[in-house]
Amino acid sequence: MAKVSKNARTDRTAQAGSKDFVRVVKSVKKETGGYTFVEKIIHKDKVKEFLAKN
Repeated sequence: MAKVSKNARTDRTAQAGSKDFVRVVKSVKKETGGYTFVEKIIHKDKVKEFLAKN
């Protein structure tokens, strides 16, 4: 019996929509002068809306 790669057994169709999501990192300035970073995984069509928010 031949070996089967673990990668060959994965369901590629279930992961088809995962390329529509992106990780967005936004820097937010604090009142004290420092910066914090907000990191979120969102749909690529909603990126401009996320960055436009205060």
